[in-house]
Amino acid sequence: MEPLWAPSEERKKNANVTRFIKRVNEKHSLNIDGYHALYDWSITKREDFWTSVWEFCDVIASRRWDTVLEDSPTMMGAKWFSGARLNFAENLLRYRDDHVALMFRGEGQGLQSMTYAQLYDEAARLAKSLRDAGVKTGDRVVGYMPNMMQTIAAMLAATSIGAIWSSCSPDFGIKGVLDRFGQIQPKILFTADGYLYTGKTFSSLDKVAGIVKDVPSVEKVVVVPYASQNPDLSGIPNAIHYKDFMSKESGLKIQFEQLPFDHPLYIMYSSGTTGLPKCMVHGAGGTLLQHLKEHVLHVDLKREDKIYYFTTLGWMMWNWLVSALAVGSTVILYDGSPFHPDAGAIFQLAQDTKMTIFGTGAPYIAALEKSGLKPKEKYDVSSLKTMCSTASPLPEEGFRFVYEHVKSDINLASISGGTDIISCFALGSPLLPVYAGELQCRGLGMKVEAYDSDGKPIIGRTGELVCTASFPSMPIYFWNDPDGGKYKKAYFDVFPNVWTHGDFVEITPHGGVKIFGRSDATLNPSGVRIGTAEIYAVVEGLDEVISSVVVGQPWQNDVRVVLFVKLAQGVQLDDALVKKIKTVIREQCSPRHMPAKIIQVTDIPVTLNNKKVEIAVRNMIEGKPVTNRDALANPEALEQFANVPELRT
Repeated sequence: MEPLWAPSEERKKNANVTRFIKRVNEKHSLNIDGYHALYDWSITKREDFWTSVWEFCDVIASRRWDTVLEDSPTMMGAKWFSGARLNFAENLLRYRDDHVALMFRGEGQGLQSMTYAQLYDEAARLAKSLRDAGVKTGDRVVGYMPNMMQTIAAMLAATSIGAIWSSCSPDFGIKGVLDRFGQIQPKILFTADGYLYTGKTFSSLDKVAGIVKDVPSVEKVVVVPYASQNPDLSGIPNAIHYKDFMSKESGLKIQFEQLPFDHPLYIMYSSGTTGLPKCMVHGAGGTLLQHLKEHVLHVDLKREDKIYYFTTLGWMMWNWLVSALAVGSTVILYDGSPFHPDAGAIFQLAQDTKMTIFGTGAPYIAALEKSGLKPKEKYDVSSLKTMCSTASPLPEEGFRFVYEHVKSDINLASISGGTDIISCFALGSPLLPVYAGELQCRGLGMKVEAYDSDGKPIIGRTGELVCTASFPSMPIYFWNDPDGGKYKKAYFDVFPNVWTHGDFVEITPHGGVKIFGRSDATLNPSGVRIGTAEIYAVVEGLDEVISSVVVGQPWQNDVRVVLFVKLAQGVQLDDALVKKIKTVIREQCSPRHMPAKIIQVTDIPVTLNNKKVEIAVRNMIEGKPVTNRDALANPEALEQFANVPELRT
């Protein structure tokens, strides 16, 4: 298979990872000559590798480590960089100059910016106010906020003290927020009065009042005016305007609390589609080191870069994006619909900001393709050097669309990991070619394999995505899980002492990674495992199909494949379209992928982060309960999957 893109010799020569290889070779008297050799070294000499990342990325710490890795009989027990003392926020605020730190555009609004000096000053004033409000190390400070500059300042202020930050986006309903914040009992809640989406303004104040009513630990609610200039806070107990809360003193210096490498930094949440969300606690040092590795060595981020990711505060990509401040780059924030006022909204932002790294989700690329927009014909994309895609597997057609209609000379880095590790297992590299449908490589320092059902590593065949050795960004623990039982069950019950991530993947012979969907949603007709992503890639490439979800239905002592489709406006599922769908699946996948039933629905249920919920759909068609519908963006869509007449025959 021919690559769609390969880096020029000049690009490889100037890449951060090339300098990193040179430094590793000099220090360890090695002769590493490319990415794959570096990867092999990084997983066999993990202590040397992570130490090299620390030094190359110049981690700020008041005390170095005593031991790089205290291994244990179990991956869960491993401890990294014991004895080190550092502060996460101090590393993100290392620059305090007039270089632009943040650029922000709210839907339909003008572009705002904040320099590193201004960001430091705002974080310093907020940190003093938080201390004056009684916040101390280990307290929880939360954000129910749009993706705006004040959110980042609040997070940095909280983590400078050693408080633990957690967040939800404002489109979460009251129950969704209570399911999360109610478990961790925060002391301070940052919010905005509302948010903007698809040209409409939505107030958050009634929801905030409801949240505070049922989370009595909240002592103060800090409100940023965003949807209106002077919101009425009288209905929210202990509420105060952001500017009134922030200290009026100038020239403040932040007292960065020096804390252990594994001091809790973030609390992240599972989707909660099968019950109360699990609260995953991530450590400051592990998060920082992993993000620095990914930004510097994989994304090739430099100080002059301007990096954007389409994300909300309910997704780990927000946490990942913010860490780019530690490199000194400009972080671009956007809040609102990426298709308002039209499909070119984000490419207009890219043109206006001279964006260099464009991050988004695979569903966005699919929707962009269906919109008919050809960005390079309408917008100046000359500044773009890298495009990242995640959230779900990017099909081959998505890759080809980017190279044909966005930019031919761009590193399209499909990436995959999860909230569980607040980072990636597989991602991109500026040293490697891009092949359609493949993630370029496994992440440095991540001992990733595809396992067959016997727990043996396989190449060129599909298997279970596993990681067989510890890494710094594993959760340090789960909240309210004193014996580690929830943590162990989440990742270590399938293969003993091996992290099983729940993805169905293939490691290709040239070192790439193909993702075929969640392994718990894998189809098994006649005992043959089929990844759902393969079907989505071809079906959603049809103009008639907007979205789809495919599940396996137990039938006559076997499993049959059932495909539900949401069709374009005015399109009906007739015999001709059924034949067309089956033909494209048979020709581009295989006869085993052929659905036994194709059924039209009005909507496809997704999580608040726009991920399809195959398990919830499967439970509905089998008459099983779906326990937490508040984790869905459109829970009403589930009802059409109950008692479907076509599934009785």
